[in-house]
Amino acid sequence: MPAYELEGVIPVVDPDAYVHPTAVLIGDVIVGPGCYIGPLASLRGDFGRLVVGPGANLQDHCALHTFPGTEAVLERDAHVGHGAVLHGCRIGAGALVGMNAVVMDKAVVGERAFVAAHSFVRAGFEVPPRTLAAGSPASVRRELTEEELAWKANGTATYHRLAERSLASLRPAIPLTAVEPDRPRLRTGTDVAVPLHEYRRTR
Repeated sequence: MPAYELEGVIPVVDPDAYVHPTAVLIGDVIVGPGCYIGPLASLRGDFGRLVVGPGANLQDHCALHTFPGTEAVLERDAHVGHGAVLHGCRIGAGALVGMNAVVMDKAVVGERAFVAAHSFVRAGFEVPPRTLAAGSPASVRRELTEEELAWKANGTATYHRLAERSLASLRPAIPLTAVEPDRPRLRTGTDVAVPLHEYRRTR
């Protein structure tokens, strides 16, 4: 992965974390065990400290940054969807930030709370634990159901396994020029994880 020292401060990546080779880590970045950092994620610890706690995931095209002298923190098992932007905020343990959401400075997303896709969480806003926040600007809509919390926990566990799978087998490859007659499939299917609306139908 591209990792850069800045003013003598070097990123830290636990050996049990997976950071994609195209993700960029700069300066004061700490990635804990069991984390998954996706392709083209940018973690710029060039002004303040960025902490990605154990088992958290920061998916592809996400940006994590903060103002000088402050921290941005993803607590244990925080789950951040594709393209989200997090700046100087705290994402609580087991919380979910949806795809393309923006969470601003000193905002706090509480433990096991959800921020809906494309939402804008303004600076200083607090999302209480186990609630859903949505909109632009985001507001708290309701408490989460046990079904929704179970779905999210399974999704995060799926990313824990993806970190393990990637550490074990993800390697650079030269693309084939044609599909093989008996092309194998990955060993993951709908028994592993499905979108929330499909999950609800099965319960």
